[in-house]
Amino acid sequence: MHEAPNTLSDYRKQINEALQDDFLRKTLDTFAVAYRANRETIFKEVDEQGLIKQIADARDAACKRLEELYTQFKAEAEKRGVIVHRAATAEDANNIIARIARDNNVKRVVKSKSMTAEETHLNDRLFADNLIVDETDLGEWIIQLRHEGPSHMVMPAIHLSRYQVADDFTKATGVKQDSDIQRLVKVARVQLRRKFIAADMGISGCNFAIAENGTITTVTNEGNARMVTTLPRVHVALVGLDKLTPTVDEALTALLVLPRNATAQRLTTYVSWMCGAGECSINKDNKKILHVVFLDNGRTEIAKDPLFSQIFRCVRCGACSNVCPVYRLVGGHKMGYIYIGAIGLILTYFYHGKDRARVLCQNCVGCEACKNVCAGGIDLPRLIREIRSRVNDEQGGETVPALLGAVMSNRKLFHTLLKFAKYAQKPFTGRDVQFQRHLPAIFLGKHDFKALPAIAAKSFRDRWPEIAPQVSSPKFRVALFSGCAQDFIYPEQLEACVKLLGSKNVAVDFPMTQSCCGLPLDMMGQRKAGIDVAKQNVQAFSNGKYDAIITLCASCASFLKHSYPHLLEKESSLQYAVKDFSEKITDFSSFVHDKLNVTADDFNNNGEKVTYHAACHICRGLGVKEAPRELVASAATYVPCEEEETCCGFGGTYSAKFPEISAQLLENKLANINATGAARVVVDCPGCIMQIRGGAEKRKLPFKVTHIAELLAENLKR
Repeated sequence: MHEAPNTLSDYRKQINEALQDDFLRKTLDTFAVAYRANRETIFKEVDEQGLIKQIADARDAACKRLEELYTQFKAEAEKRGVIVHRAATAEDANNIIARIARDNNVKRVVKSKSMTAEETHLNDRLFADNLIVDETDLGEWIIQLRHEGPSHMVMPAIHLSRYQVADDFTKATGVKQDSDIQRLVKVARVQLRRKFIAADMGISGCNFAIAENGTITTVTNEGNARMVTTLPRVHVALVGLDKLTPTVDEALTALLVLPRNATAQRLTTYVSWMCGAGECSINKDNKKILHVVFLDNGRTEIAKDPLFSQIFRCVRCGACSNVCPVYRLVGGHKMGYIYIGAIGLILTYFYHGKDRARVLCQNCVGCEACKNVCAGGIDLPRLIREIRSRVNDEQGGETVPALLGAVMSNRKLFHTLLKFAKYAQKPFTGRDVQFQRHLPAIFLGKHDFKALPAIAAKSFRDRWPEIAPQVSSPKFRVALFSGCAQDFIYPEQLEACVKLLGSKNVAVDFPMTQSCCGLPLDMMGQRKAGIDVAKQNVQAFSNGKYDAIITLCASCASFLKHSYPHLLEKESSLQYAVKDFSEKITDFSSFVHDKLNVTADDFNNNGEKVTYHAACHICRGLGVKEAPRELVASAATYVPCEEEETCCGFGGTYSAKFPEISAQLLENKLANINATGAARVVVDCPGCIMQIRGGAEKRKLPFKVTHIAELLAENLKR
């Protein structure tokens, strides 16, 4: 069983081990690419968003009725010969199951489909009573032989090669085994059938516990769960209270999404409905001894939490891992404790302790890929950020993030330090002021995978009086939200925007009291400082009667639009201003494409080959897909790129905390861009530009990296 790291230093060692596992990387790469394509195809047959909303609404409603549903299930199940238990803690659940085994003179146990049993560490408890316990799902049996935990919700042994499995089977059987997959499956089938026949008790999990008729349901792609629940004379189902479902209809709706999300299948192979104790000729009354143990382990408290109760929408499909760029590199054993992936980072905090969650919850790049595919529509990135904030409040935060929070919440101090930096950097920039070229290696460390940008000689806010467009009868009145990077590092991007807007008769304002959007603070768990910054920004724009507030940073745009209403929900005096502010936030590409309606006729297209990197928060956070690509095609020759919407690895403060992972994500991105043969790649986010341009410069790659606004401004017809 893997253990959660105690320190960030320990965690980095684990991550480095995973990054050096070439087989793991190749396997997860292959799966990730194939999964995305297959999932997209399989969901075309159904109303994906409609089904997700149905599931979310049904699970939310059930969450509010847990006690009622438990009482109903218990009554209906007991009518049908089932013995129902309720365990307050993991230890209680394990003791109940151990007692059932003892009362029924059980010697051998077979198990199937139970992440909940992993949660409670049930096997350790049964081993302590000298019981023989065998996992029977193929992947689970393999990792049991290796004394490991699962690395995926649905595919627990995805991290292993057939050669490793052959070695494990050789040790288990005492016979040299071939690495042919079909032969290995046959070996497993023979070994497991012996265990099924010899077992006294079967222990299973449960996907849905149907209250209306006391039915428990398992969903599998192997027949082993049916063997576990039918062959032994005693069957125990260990069920989280969150699996309670009012009727069969809700379960059937979820089944339209679960296999599609888990493995991109229309249907899973086996869906078993167990309604009451079935026949069993071994027992005196010819009936199966069937126990259902409901586990609380904090679930009733979570159900009362207005924010975190949404985690009960999870159907354990594992899709959040399937699309996670970090999981793709390091695997499940580095992405949670017991439960893995984005949902695992959250569940670790609630089910296995804040000490285990403290380090693990930091390993999220914030790309929102998990949220984009979640079968229950859970806002996983927001919940992970909330976990960080709670951990900081409860255990105290790190010194550097706390210091940054204090500085960034004081706008004047923050901007003064940034302006001072342009002078302090001169020994390191030399004549080329675009990059920090002469930093000593001691300052770079593992960040040497990219060239670091220099602070601009003159910030955008200092240039603003000279470049503000003079428009007499404006078509629109807008304000610019600059963010930190474009104001102080890449002011030319904002200048390009102003040039284009001015040419289209748009009046532009730039409120000087605006500051950082606050996303870096929220990523670091500095919630109080983030709220202070959010209040400053809302107030900075509150006096202008703008048609839109435009930002050229996709990350800023997504955070300002979607997170500010949550951050400032307790600021009653700002509620109207916050709503007005967030609703007016518009990304640059959407405004230019949808409001200004620019076309190819507005540009001098010189045929330059240009590809595109879709920043995570433009394509997922804001759901903007076509506008940027159509704008590129209007001003240049657009060349599609492989995995355009896959994260480049920047993630703001993430790249500073986990440079090893950031570097590899960047390497993959650069390879795909370079393969297009494009002369330029354009992006909607300065953070991505910092990452990709820095990497391209370090490797002397033959393409430019610019903001999409710069491409358009350069080719604008006069």
